[in-house]
Amino acid sequence: MSGTKTVAVVISGRVQGVSYRAWTEREARARGLSGHVLNCEDGTVEAMFSGPEAAVDAMLAACRQGPPGARVDDVVATAPAEAPPSGFRILS
Repeated sequence: MSGTKTVAVVISGRVQGVSYRAWTEREARARGLSGHVLNCEDGTVEAMFSGPEAAVDAMLAACRQGPPGARVDDVVATAPAEAPPSGFRILS
């Protein structure tokens, strides 16, 4: 049985203006994950995913592809500095 995993993620490439946040929200909710996603001023997208380890790992793999129109150059996952929220939401 796998435990709970929580990661903070920075996704870089052409990830803004291609509905990456909306796609991430749908994908994370479909996997039963908690967390959030937001666009950053430097053109990256930041996210937090929390849930069963296998689901978080699958979400990280999906983030490397992203939605149609995205070009993902890098996905960097680290330990989060904050606790995950309940549910999943898009932050502005």
